[in-house]
Amino acid sequence: MLRLVTPDLRVESVLELDEARLRGLGLDALLLDIDCTLKRYRADSPEPEVMAWLDRLRSAGIGLWLVSNGRRGRLCRLAESLGLPVVAGACKPLPWGCREAIRRSGFDPRRTAMVGDQLLADVIAGRLAGLTCILVRPIQPEEEPWFTRLKRPFEQFLLRRLDNAARR
Repeated sequence: MLRLVTPDLRVESVLELDEARLRGLGLDALLLDIDCTLKRYRADSPEPEVMAWLDRLRSAGIGLWLVSNGRRGRLCRLAESLGLPVVAGACKPLPWGCREAIRRSGFDPRRTAMVGDQLLADVIAGRLAGLTCILVRPIQPEEEPWFTRLKRPFEQFLLRRLDNAARR
């Protein structure tokens, strides 16, 4: 059970994932969650440093694709402004959105990571799709909708269990 929710890597922010680190992990493509991963939930777009990070990765040849459970209209506008393709309504934690992005992008799943802020959505979806999973600390989680905030205590419990298991 814990394997399904265990990320391969935990970072504070996507900004820690530079080209050298990703290449060192054997990765050349990222499927990116949006809300609380790239931007605050209620923000219209990512902060300038995240925009610059996306540009650096794109320039380095790292493949990027947005994968979110959010609504198509809002996400398509955001994806267009970022110049990135998107799978909206991804139904995470089911793997369908990740698999659709892999299929449409042509990314090698063995060299692709799902990056997101939720164990019970992003990490499980990535695991079920056979991807490397990178968990980031959520940006401004107090802005999240109630149904996401409801999951956070259980995710914290699971993270403590994972930390305890790693120390043994």
